[in-house]
Amino acid sequence: MATTSNRITADELWGMPEDGQRYELVLGALQVMSPAGLEHGWVAAKLWSYLTRYLMDRDLGTAFSTETGFVLSRNPDTVRAPDIAFVRANRLVQTGIIQKYFPGAPDLAIEIISPEDRYSEVDAKVQEYLSAGSELVWIVNPRTRTVSAYGTNRTVTIYSDRDDLTAPELLPGFSCRVADLFPKQPA
Repeated sequence: MATTSNRITADELWGMPEDGQRYELVLGALQVMSPAGLEHGWVAAKLWSYLTRYLMDRDLGTAFSTETGFVLSRNPDTVRAPDIAFVRANRLVQTGIIQKYFPGAPDLAIEIISPEDRYSEVDAKVQEYLSAGSELVWIVNPRTRTVSAYGTNRTVTIYSDRDDLTAPELLPGFSCRVADLFPKQPA
């Protein structure tokens, strides 16, 4: 991912002309994001479908897909676009469904590790989300077929492909088999 040296704001990022690129803003520095690979997209679609199906009959909030921007900090600005995000209903009532980036962190941020991702960058994102107010961050790793859940109390729970992924405090009753998030292993 390439980074520019000029500092810009979230509003300037929002106002940039469409050029076919996907960007995030980290402490005012523009970062070009590479398109995701097929496995990454498959995992994101699977998990997003489980989450939206769960939310369909509940008035808990909304799940957002890739490219939804969240302003995590100001001066300098950081805007992240998690692969999947969940925002509680009461927070959406406060802001409404606005056209611009959501002013704050999602309650749940989900990032799916791509082959080119550096673990140090993924760890930095986890800390950014938690510091900005996320209650939970899920890091989905297709290589290890695991989901690491980071909570506000700095605990980490690792779910293997033999486990059910849950979030009882944030998403009561939600459960999906971790193995079902990944393409089937060849026999």
